[in-house]
Amino acid sequence: MIKYLADTNILGYFARNSSAALQKRMLAALKKQEIAISAITLAETRFGLAMLQADDKRRRTVDLLLNEFVVLPWTGAAADRYGEIAAHLQQTGQAIGVMDTQIAAHTLVLDLCLLTHNTRHFERVPGLKLQDWMV
Repeated sequence: MIKYLADTNILGYFARNSSAALQKRMLAALKKQEIAISAITLAETRFGLAMLQADDKRRRTVDLLLNEFVVLPWTGAAADRYGEIAAHLQQTGQAIGVMDTQIAAHTLVLDLCLLTHNTRHFERVPGLKLQDWMV
């Protein structure tokens, strides 16, 4: 059963093997099928890859990594929640960017916990459950 949605920055740390503790937790969660990514995270990651040179070795590493994750589709319910969150954040002067707001909305609609190293940023979203596996 999926419990976690991984943010784009956690995928980056995982791909770079930045933390032994992160590697261990991510691999365990993948094995138990407890972790997935949003279609929005996939889009952000593909954008990052498209910005790399064609011969950059990171492309293959990230492609292999992405194949390990279930990608959850963006839905009408997520779009509805995005509108509510984006309006709230803008009205309170706390906007966090379109794609991060979409990831937060997707996480909330699915009642999952967002894995991110950017907790200070995502804490602005009311009701969003967060964990940082980099600490």
